[in-house]
Amino acid sequence: MSFTQVARSCGRFAAALSTVRIAKTVVQTQSRMLHRIAMPAVGTQLTHNQKFTVRNYSVRNTLEEIEHRVLKVVSAYDKVTADKLNVDSHFINDLGLDSLDHVEVIMAMEDEFGFEIPDSDAEKLLKPADIIKYVADKEDVYE
Repeated sequence: MSFTQVARSCGRFAAALSTVRIAKTVVQTQSRMLHRIAMPAVGTQLTHNQKFTVRNYSVRNTLEEIEHRVLKVVSAYDKVTADKLNVDSHFINDLGLDSLDHVEVIMAMEDEFGFEIPDSDAEKLLKPADIIKYVADKEDVYE
């Protein structure tokens, strides 16, 4: 059975469940369980009449937000002085960081944005502008 077939079956079940007048607690319990296994669209159909909240965790970042977050993470690093920091500052030449500091900054970026940066890519990220472009490409932000 494909995912689409499962979703359709859940949708049919949700429609049948909303028309059946059973005790309210039984319907709520069954609809909560269905909400966990069904697609968000099916969950939205089911919960629309019963006043549940459907959460959407997708966040679209803009280029300015990514730039702000990158500069915030770099400025929080204890060996970086805020007066030397800008988007085009080179980590090693301008900010005086060594290779270990560079690795720690990249690890902080991984924590901030929630994805792993491979070592082959991390070697090329020597400026905040490079990191901003890399994160924007990863998150499909184009402006």
